[in-house]
Amino acid sequence: MIYTVTFNPSLDYIVKVDSFRLGEVNRTRSEKILPGGKGINVSIVLKNLGIESVAMGFIAGFTGNEIQKRLKIFGCESDFIRIQNGMSRINVKLKSDEESEINGQGPRIGGADLQKLFDRIDRLREGDVLVLAGSIPNTLPEDIYEKILDRIKAKNILVVVDATRDLLLNVLKYHPFLIKPNNHELGELFGRKLQSDEEIIQCAKELQTKGARNILVSMAGEGAILVEESGRTHKSPAPKGVVRNSVGAGDSMVAGFLAGYLAHGDYQEAFRTGIAAGSASAFSEELASKEDILALMMQI
Repeated sequence: MIYTVTFNPSLDYIVKVDSFRLGEVNRTRSEKILPGGKGINVSIVLKNLGIESVAMGFIAGFTGNEIQKRLKIFGCESDFIRIQNGMSRINVKLKSDEESEINGQGPRIGGADLQKLFDRIDRLREGDVLVLAGSIPNTLPEDIYEKILDRIKAKNILVVVDATRDLLLNVLKYHPFLIKPNNHELGELFGRKLQSDEEIIQCAKELQTKGARNILVSMAGEGAILVEESGRTHKSPAPKGVVRNSVGAGDSMVAGFLAGYLAHGDYQEAFRTGIAAGSASAFSEELASKEDILALMMQI
């Protein structure tokens, strides 16, 4: 089974406003509410591809109820830990002449709540897949990713980590199956701006020396690069299309990669499926559908 962890899920309130004017009353042209969070996005795209997963994390209040309800509408199974106080966050995504976001804080996660997550993690079995994705609330210890991976290090579990900076660097010693920085995040890890594919590949291989097995580097409109654990590299441009949505494309790439790998056991096929899934979400108003992913795979 695949398990995704989203520490701070959200309801994403997405509104479109023609020519937003600061300090004035603005009327929306369209609006929608979706369950949000990187791990949740991975679970939704996996489900769209016909692959079951269990979404884990913390929810609270009426917004938490709505997150769980909307995730169920997508057909996704969940095993959230309910926090008694506070409420899950609402993130406002404003699409106008420019895109702006206001992200909520989320509930305070206590020690007893965290222990419940550890108890669930301890139930994972050999052969399971664990996806840790996104930032963590400031109420959690900074080494929470490390604590989780340390608990399962003796089990044969495929671990995927999609995080930035120290959250990512500090777990490489646990040899995660896949990490997925984008090219800017990869450069930040080395304190420089990466200008070429060669530099990206060089930095990715440096992360392999620190413990990462496979590194998938997303590059937005420039496509992606995969450095396999064998050292073999793959590069592909992005398929052609009109970008309509930047939210969830990287998470969709993770889901597509996993789907391709689990179906075929082949990194090249996983890479193709990952790029197609990421691009399909970027070209859609919502997360990628199976039909859109399969159509884009014909271009790759």
